[in-house]
Amino acid sequence: MRQRRKKTEDKVVIPIAPMIDCVFLLLVYFMVSSSLKPQEADIGFQLPGVVEQDEPLDMPDEQIIEITAEGQVVVNEYAYDTPGSPRLVELAAMLHRFKQGSDANKIEARVTIAPDDAVAHRLLVRVMDACAKAGIENVNFSMGEEAF
Repeated sequence: MRQRRKKTEDKVVIPIAPMIDCVFLLLVYFMVSSSLKPQEADIGFQLPGVVEQDEPLDMPDEQIIEITAEGQVVVNEYAYDTPGSPRLVELAAMLHRFKQGSDANKIEARVTIAPDDAVAHRLLVRVMDACAKAGIENVNFSMGEEAF
């Protein structure tokens, strides 16, 4: 009878305890290093806002909007939007800033619309819509040059 010889395989043993120690050390390191930065919610800052005045400032309480015969809208010798624009976005933004400044100064915002005789009514309605969008309720009309 022949005896079989058992092959003795050398089993490779990997020591797992030092590997677990290294993993835990890395875990602790990353946990500690990630919490060093302060969160954004902890940073104190103040947003800009509207400041109410104790004393009224010397500010014009009325804006005169001139509309030329070509359809150009002019305020204080500055042209807003183009004559063919369907909505007067630039004019509405300027009137909104004017309204905010008037409210902060505790005065009533007034607008006088001075159209040329040849101006179409739809352009007058667009200017009045821009005033309404800005929240200005006191709107007057001026006809002719003698009103200024």
